[in-house]
Amino acid sequence: MNADTTPAQQERPDHRPGQLAMGIAAVVVAALLAYGAAHIPSDAGYAGVGPDFLPWLVAGALGLCGVMLILEVRSGGYRNMEEPSGAPRGDWHALAWVSAGILGNAALITTIGFVLSCALCYTLAVRGLRISEGKSGGNAMQAVRDVVTGVVIAAPTYWLFTKFLAVNLPGLTGTGWI
Repeated sequence: MNADTTPAQQERPDHRPGQLAMGIAAVVVAALLAYGAAHIPSDAGYAGVGPDFLPWLVAGALGLCGVMLILEVRSGGYRNMEEPSGAPRGDWHALAWVSAGILGNAALITTIGFVLSCALCYTLAVRGLRISEGKSGGNAMQAVRDVVTGVVIAAPTYWLFTKFLAVNLPGLTGTGWI
C-alpha cells in the first residue's frame, strides 16, 4: 500500500477508461452533428439566423464537453472526486427514469405540446435523479409539485422562443399556446 493513499482510495475502481470513452464519443457525435449542420440549406431562416445555427451550437457545446472530459482524464479523472452521497455505483432504475423522460418528451412533443411534454420530461428526470441519490422517487404530492415546477420552467421558455425569438414550437392548441 502506498503511504499517500488510504485503503478506501485504493479500493476505488478506475473510471478513467469509461470517462475517456465518453469524451471520445461526445467528440464523435459533435463531429457528426457538425457534418449534418454543414449540409443544411441556409436559404430558410429562423429568427434571423439560418437553420444550421442550433445544430452548430449544439455540436460546438458537445465537442467542448467531450474535449473537457478527455482533458480531465489526463489529470486523474473521476477518481479525484469525492464519493456521491447516494448509491455507491450506477443505478439502472434512475437511468431508466431519466431516459423515459427524455424519450417521452421527444415522442410526445408534437402530440401534447412543448410545455406539457417538457413538464413530463422534468417530472420523470427528477424522479430518476432522486433515485440516484438513494432517496425514494416521491409520493403523489411530490409528483404534482414536479409537474407544476416543470410547467413553470417550460411555459416561460415556450414564450421566449415563440414570442421573443420567433421560433415555432409545437403547441397543444390551434393558437399554439401550451
